[in-house]
Amino acid sequence: MWGFPDYWVIGRPISKAIDAAVDWMVVNWDPLFSAINIVLLRVLVAFERVLLWLPWWVVVLIAAFLAWRFVGVRFALMAAGLLGGICVFGLYVHAVATLSLTLVAALICVVIGLPLGILAAKSDRFDAGIRPLLDGMQTMPSFVYLIPAVMLFGLGKVPGLLATFIYAIPPIIRLTNLGIRHVDPQAVEAGLAFGSSPWQLLVKVQMRLALPTIMAGLNQTVMMALAMVVIASMIGARGLGMEVLTGINRLEVGRGFLGGISIVFMAIILDRVSQGITKGRIPGARQSEV
Repeated sequence: MWGFPDYWVIGRPISKAIDAAVDWMVVNWDPLFSAINIVLLRVLVAFERVLLWLPWWVVVLIAAFLAWRFVGVRFALMAAGLLGGICVFGLYVHAVATLSLTLVAALICVVIGLPLGILAAKSDRFDAGIRPLLDGMQTMPSFVYLIPAVMLFGLGKVPGLLATFIYAIPPIIRLTNLGIRHVDPQAVEAGLAFGSSPWQLLVKVQMRLALPTIMAGLNQTVMMALAMVVIASMIGARGLGMEVLTGINRLEVGRGFLGGISIVFMAIILDRVSQGITKGRIPGARQSEV
């Protein structure tokens, strides 16, 4: 009786307008979407094939070496044990697919997000304009990203990759912006006093001093990309997320648990190694081994 008047409701017309716009894009921009699909799929498949071409023990040794180099001996042994556990579970191939999707999505985030973060740091107007967009990208339910990805690119790895990219890119933009803005003004003045060009000032002074913050943003981007793998599996991205999803659909608790714990193992390795790289960039930082 006291509900909102129906003649004021405009949700249905807006929904129809969005549907019409997406349909128009699917029909008229199909060559562009097909080209993007082909390029991203080739990159993703090539990365995955390289990892699968390597013997499993070589991949374990590479992970252990990186863990030793950036964290410590004890965590290197731990990383080797975690990857060995994934192999023992029989999920090595699925883990490679998940790792490929995560790293390629993170790479795209860096290629696009780093320049956007620099631009936001240099322009207050651009920063004010992009901030609401980043807020929306971080607060919108991740399932929503699957809708346009499927509509424009169909099912498979590429829409999962793009949905992961949209979900994971805000941290690298935000922390690049934050790191450059918080560079000591005296360091910037010193660079200008020595005759540095704007490009030299950015690369040799601001980016170097902001690198720990930027690397922290990269760490968060990688973690968010890995967190998206289960959701991306709903549209055919496969990997460990597919194991979790299959376990849910078939009520196979053990299968879902093994897939989930394998994702946790990968998250631990990626998180600690990326944190170790960040700490290694901070003068005087002492790295813990575990």
